[in-house]
Amino acid sequence: MNIYLIIIAVLPVFVLAFVVYRQDKYEKEPLGQLVKAFFFGALAIIPAAMMERFLVWFTPPFPVVSGAYTGFVVAGCSEELCKLLMLMLAVWKSREFDEYMDGIVYASFVALGFACFENISYVFGQEAFADALVTGSVRAVLSVPGHFLFGVMMGYYFALAKFDPERRRHYLWRAFFIPMLMHGTFDSLLMIPESMPAGAGVVSSVLFLLLLWFDIRMWKWGVRRIRHLQELTKQQNVDRSHPFAGFTWDF
Repeated sequence: MNIYLIIIAVLPVFVLAFVVYRQDKYEKEPLGQLVKAFFFGALAIIPAAMMERFLVWFTPPFPVVSGAYTGFVVAGCSEELCKLLMLMLAVWKSREFDEYMDGIVYASFVALGFACFENISYVFGQEAFADALVTGSVRAVLSVPGHFLFGVMMGYYFALAKFDPERRRHYLWRAFFIPMLMHGTFDSLLMIPESMPAGAGVVSSVLFLLLLWFDIRMWKWGVRRIRHLQELTKQQNVDRSHPFAGFTWDF
């Protein structure tokens, strides 16, 4: 097992995990809970792969449609659904999940656990070292950050669902649907060119430019969601530190 391939497969995962951990400014999550979330994210690969293997049988025969179907349904729907279910199992009832920002932290660790083991399988699935190096490099720039940003978006709505019981179903639905749309769009922009016939180089180039634009937009959306939950978490801590927090007048 080549140490360079291991590094290129896992390093971007741990860099992003460190980045999101640093964004939790008020009460850091216990290492055990973060490892649990990461491990549950890795486990999500198993049901996701089973769903993908089933759904791929229904892939339409038309080139562009098949690329979009693979992006949105086979990959986006199955993977984001499994990640959300594992996130629920890992942290929903945990007493450590007590701040808004925790939603993004835990969802990101679930997403990065999924991305880590998916990345390892892709990198070590290549026969030639050069191919593995290229695959790992491309995924380090696109796919791993993509999973991270899907996780940020999932965690944003997951946290809102946790602390707003009246709109819980609404936010949980969005915690699946929004990352699924982002994932589907991201993968479709990659897969549609692969499904097109030779000679469609101009279209493929346009779709790749759209992918880069969409990737930049996802980063902007992610940063805004992180900042919003940081502000909500700050307010939570202000409310808890108030001398009359939790006090009610009882006559």
